[in-house]
Amino acid sequence: MNPSSRAAQLARLPARWWWGSLPLRVIATTLLASAIVITLGGLLLMQQATEGVLSGKKQSALAEASLAYDTAQRQLAASDLDDRGISLLLLQLTTDVGNRGNLGSRYQVLVEGPVSNFVSGQASPDSVPDSLRREVDARDGLWLTPTTIRYRDATPDEPGLAIGAALVAPGAGRYPMYFLFPLAQERETIEVLRQAVITTGVMLIGLLALIAALVARQVVAPVREARKAAERLASGFLDDRMTVRGTDDLASLATSMNNMASELSKQISQLEELSRIQQQFVSDVSHELRTPLTTVRMAAELLHEAREDFDPTSRRAAELLAKELDRFEEMLSDLLEISRFDAGAAELSVTEVDMVEVVEREIAAQRAFAQRSGIDVRLHAGGPIVAEVDERRVRRVLRNLITNALEHGEGRPVDIRVAGDADAVAITVRDHGVGFEAGQVKKVFHRFWRADPARNRTIGGSGLGLAISMEDARLHGGWLNAWGRPGKGAQFRLTLPRARGRILQLSPLPLVPTDLLRPAERLALTTGRADAPAGAAPTGPVAP
Repeated sequence: MNPSSRAAQLARLPARWWWGSLPLRVIATTLLASAIVITLGGLLLMQQATEGVLSGKKQSALAEASLAYDTAQRQLAASDLDDRGISLLLLQLTTDVGNRGNLGSRYQVLVEGPVSNFVSGQASPDSVPDSLRREVDARDGLWLTPTTIRYRDATPDEPGLAIGAALVAPGAGRYPMYFLFPLAQERETIEVLRQAVITTGVMLIGLLALIAALVARQVVAPVREARKAAERLASGFLDDRMTVRGTDDLASLATSMNNMASELSKQISQLEELSRIQQQFVSDVSHELRTPLTTVRMAAELLHEAREDFDPTSRRAAELLAKELDRFEEMLSDLLEISRFDAGAAELSVTEVDMVEVVEREIAAQRAFAQRSGIDVRLHAGGPIVAEVDERRVRRVLRNLITNALEHGEGRPVDIRVAGDADAVAITVRDHGVGFEAGQVKKVFHRFWRADPARNRTIGGSGLGLAISMEDARLHGGWLNAWGRPGKGAQFRLTLPRARGRILQLSPLPLVPTDLLRPAERLALTTGRADAPAGAAPTGPVAP
């Protein structure tokens, strides 16, 4: 196997698994839908939880900042200091407020003095956004904005909240004061919540997969049981029944399957009985007709021998009587043979014979009919081809095929080919007459079937010849196939195993007549080449 075909097979495996297992589709669909729902629910939950945590933090931060700002503003308003005194007071306020915040590790304080900035911790003044500085410089009140807190030491940056307001010193101006609240604790809370949501989602998906598998099993198990019951019914076990549990839809399915099996068993029993009665009737009638037929045959032979003494009308009647009695006797023999096939009583008497000689002997036996019709029967065969067959049945098949070709050959030559390989031998009988429609291939082997009901038989026959030939081929473990087209004639192919009991795989001859093949296809057939043109009709060994 080349790499490309192997890769193509591997690529088709997922689709084969998907469409080959109903539980797989149920579980996979449930998992996908559950994952989508849980993911959307988790995202919504995290969004709401994050908004709730941040909203609570903002409210608590504003409350603490407002309290600290009011305290610092009262202390500053009660003081009457110069610039140096203001700086010292601002440093003290920064330290006092920042220490109170640091005790709970909640925030740090930054105050911009007239000479320098005062910071209660390691937070960098760059942590205050410019937008907040502009708001504090221009307006009164507390202003809050998200920010990233940066530190002057090796502490990594972290998200936080910045709250700003302006301290007003009487006669000394405005001094911006900023509170920096880290969100580390809230971030840890959100991270714990995120992990909990992910863990819960994975557990839910796993549990839902288990639930889907259990549900699929409950649904698929009765369906599989119904499939197995149907297979057992198809195999002939008509007494098998499904177990009915409960009153749900699956129980109704089992009940319906059981009812169907009962009705099917009843109908088959009736048909078998009717078939047995019909077979027995045909056999009995055929046997019972033997005695009166023998009597009528004796009387007809006496009349036929004395026909020269009769007047022309009586002479013609005696000849027609003898001819129709021959046909009637042939039909009676065929009916007996069909009844043996229907009853399964037909048996093979196998011997090793040369199939080419068998064909030659049958052609010689039919030569009188062929000459009377002015038809040339041509044999195309090589050396001897030995096979283990029932010679009597094979000759009967050949007789039916040759007489059928002479009947419908429209006076044109009939070609017979014989070929063999290590496993099989094939014989084709080809006429160039009226032919038949492609859709009538199976009908030609039906009993008493005619492609043209208005056409009269010129050679005779019972109308059972091809049906008996099909049964003879099957009894050998072989095939009997037909090909035909209107105006192009017909070809019948008999394929038999060379050894009794061998299973046929291919036929040594094609079903399509070789005279209708293109030159390249005929060359591929005669040389045994396997590279016949693509899209051509079968030209080498082919199955039925």
